[in-house]
Amino acid sequence: MRALTLAYLGVFVLAAISPHDRGDWLLENLLVAVAIPALAWGHRRLVLSNLSYLLIFAFLVLHAVGAHYTYSLTPPGFWVRDAFDLSRNPYDRFAHLCFGLLLGYPVRELVRRRLHLHGLAGYAIPVVLLLASSALYEIVEYQVARVVDPDAGIAFLGTQGDEWDAQKDMAWAALGALLAMAGTALYRSRTGREPWGILALREPV
Repeated sequence: MRALTLAYLGVFVLAAISPHDRGDWLLENLLVAVAIPALAWGHRRLVLSNLSYLLIFAFLVLHAVGAHYTYSLTPPGFWVRDAFDLSRNPYDRFAHLCFGLLLGYPVRELVRRRLHLHGLAGYAIPVVLLLASSALYEIVEYQVARVVDPDAGIAFLGTQGDEWDAQKDMAWAALGALLAMAGTALYRSRTGREPWGILALREPV
């Protein structure tokens, strides 16, 4: 946890240097400013596995890159757009997919350890929670862009002219969560164990 925290702080500092749009960068990191202290506060109260922390770290790095360039102008997205002859920069879609894909298992771990949900509910509830979180984020994103900095709103929302952008973002997040749960179910069927032991010498308590 400590090593990942230091690594992320390094990425965050680099991404904070001369971002493409400082106003958009500030808006993008409002939720990060809440999430990081929450993770630090809950670390000793709710211990997650090394695997879950690594997945959370990976998502935060993807977000830091998107916030630095603005999601619609991220270079890797342009490479993919040109390689596959797409009509838009798909980095924001990829980030929403990864929201479900990378955070699906940490949410499942919370659900199993704190709510003691097993069986089908242990797979379904994480998908529902992440889809609800994605929908809530779209609402918050719209309100923040409208109230805090309307001039940065277009860059922050990153719709790229797509009137169905919010709905598609939520669909990609749901797909990512479904893939995460499908992968978890496959791993359990093959090994009989939860994936949280992959990167740990012992299971968290």
